[in-house]
Amino acid sequence: MTGQHPVEIDTSRPHPARMYDWYLGGKDNYPVDEAMGRQMLALDPRVPVMARVNRAFMQRATRWLAGQGVRQFLDVGTGIPTEPNLHQVAQGITPDARVVYCDNDPIVLAHAAALLRGTDEGVTEYLQADVREPDAILEGARKILDFDEPIALSLIALLHFVSDEDGAHELVGRLLDALPSGSHLVVTHATSDFTPEESRAATEKLKAAGVTLALRSREEFTRFFDGLDLVEPGVQVPHHWHPELGDPVPGQDDDVIPGYGAVARKP
Repeated sequence: MTGQHPVEIDTSRPHPARMYDWYLGGKDNYPVDEAMGRQMLALDPRVPVMARVNRAFMQRATRWLAGQGVRQFLDVGTGIPTEPNLHQVAQGITPDARVVYCDNDPIVLAHAAALLRGTDEGVTEYLQADVREPDAILEGARKILDFDEPIALSLIALLHFVSDEDGAHELVGRLLDALPSGSHLVVTHATSDFTPEESRAATEKLKAAGVTLALRSREEFTRFFDGLDLVEPGVQVPHHWHPELGDPVPGQDDDVIPGYGAVARKP
């Protein structure tokens, strides 16, 4: 595994990857993550549904991309492995697909072996790096992926943890600039458009715990795709994007899921 260095797991404050694991019913989280997760549920009980909707979007988008002939994937903000993982979906359609995973939480590194069990024909690799370190991500990815061929950059439920002050749009642009024509950007993102009061309270609670939550409007979300060609049906509430490519998540249609998802191609 490239980009690996000794790290300690900080259990003194919640981490988004571990909270996400708790929402999905996983066991790779700590009391601090569950405590904050329960606070989020008190504000909006649909949070676990939102987490599953994001996973389902990733799977449908990967199926769509693999069906279009995309054979390389760079998944930043991977999270703790939850089957089916991206490489399992991609290599199930294109056995020789090459997948690079990247996350900054050492607990994900501890489970990276589960991310590396792919097909014999394909390649999977894991990088320990932060989205705020795009050059490190690209350096590691270049060892595995062919940057002369299209690459799908997947940023699922990640960018709402990166503020404008941290240069979220610039970081995405830096990664995209390195990718060749025919590459794709895949993003889901939470929003306060539908639940402004609950979102404000959630942002404040997470900030107090040391976690940035940068909820963006539909317009701000769409900016991530400037200069790209949006794939139909464009920017959607995530479970409305090509629902025919996967099974529905229980509870997804009970109410509006406060987020957006989209896929776009680099000309």
